[in-house]
Amino acid sequence: MPILVALGEDSIIVREGVRQLLAGDPGIDVVGAVGDLDSLREVCEQAKPDVLVTDIRMPPTSTDEGIRFAAELRDAHPKMGVVVLSQFSDPAYALALLDRGSDGRAYLLKERVHNRAELTAAIHAVAEGGSMIDPKIVEQLVHARGQMDNSPLKELTAREREVLSEIAQGKSNLAIAEALFLTKRAVEKHINAIFLKLGLADAQDVSKRVTAALMFLAEAGLKPHV
Repeated sequence: MPILVALGEDSIIVREGVRQLLAGDPGIDVVGAVGDLDSLREVCEQAKPDVLVTDIRMPPTSTDEGIRFAAELRDAHPKMGVVVLSQFSDPAYALALLDRGSDGRAYLLKERVHNRAELTAAIHAVAEGGSMIDPKIVEQLVHARGQMDNSPLKELTAREREVLSEIAQGKSNLAIAEALFLTKRAVEKHINAIFLKLGLADAQDVSKRVTAALMFLAEAGLKPHV
C-alpha cells in the first residue's frame, strides 16, 4: 500500500514541483495539493492522508499556519504524520513543531526538496511514527549551546557530540552507526554516556530521545516565538 500524502504550499511553482517529485516514487500517492490552510484542512478531513507535507506560511495570514495545523492534528488525527518544509533555518520554528513531541514530525529546509531521497525519507519516517530534523537546524543548536561558558556539552568528547547531533536529527541507533561508521554497540555506549552526562537518562525511545536532545540544546536561549 502506498503512503497517502497531502501537500500544502501556497507557491504553485513549488507545489507542482514537489508533486512531480513525489509522483516519481511508486511508494507514495499524492491525494491532494492545495495552497491555503482551509483547503488543506478539507483535504485532510476528506482524503485522510497518512502524511501531510506543508509549508510553514500559507494564506489566510501567511504566518505560521503549517505549525499551528500540525498542532491541531495531534488531537484530530494523532496518527497522521507531518513534514514541514521551510525556508527558515531559525531553530525556534522546529522547536515549535515539536512542542508536543517529535513522533510523526519532520522539519526540512526547502533547499533539500530538490533531493527526492531526503524528502521521501522524511515522509516514510513520519508515516512510521518517527521523526527527522534538518541537520542545519541541529548544527545551529549545537553551536549555540556549545558557546555557553558553563555548557555541559564541553564535557562530551568530540565523538559524543557527533552522536548527539545524530540523535537530535531523529536517527535510530542503527542509522547513527552507519552514518558515523561505528558498530551499533559502540553507538549504544556513546548514547548512554551522553545521556548520563546531560541528565537525559530517562529518554529511552527514539521519539523521546529526539525531543530531549533538542530541548536540551535549545536551553541556550532559543525558544519558540511563532
